[in-house]
Amino acid sequence: MEHEKIKGGLFNVGTGQDISIQELAMLIARIVGFSGEIVFDSSKPDGTPRKLLDIEKISRLGWRAAIGLPEGLTAVYRDFLEKGM
Repeated sequence: MEHEKIKGGLFNVGTGQDISIQELAMLIARIVGFSGEIVFDSSKPDGTPRKLLDIEKISRLGWRAAIGLPEGLTAVYRDFLEKGM
């Protein structure tokens, strides 16, 4: 992607795929090896029903996510473990 094309713009960067908070929590638990119970408070509002970023603008410039969310989270977690944060 040419640098000049993106000068001065704001772009949402994502995969274009939606995931629920429950699905995200389960994915993170699997990646980090958490075997406990994940509890959701159903008395609280659901929050924003849809959290999907509109990536149309950056997609028109030819940008595509190189890795998916599971792979990205796994890489970040491994990096976290290696650096002892």
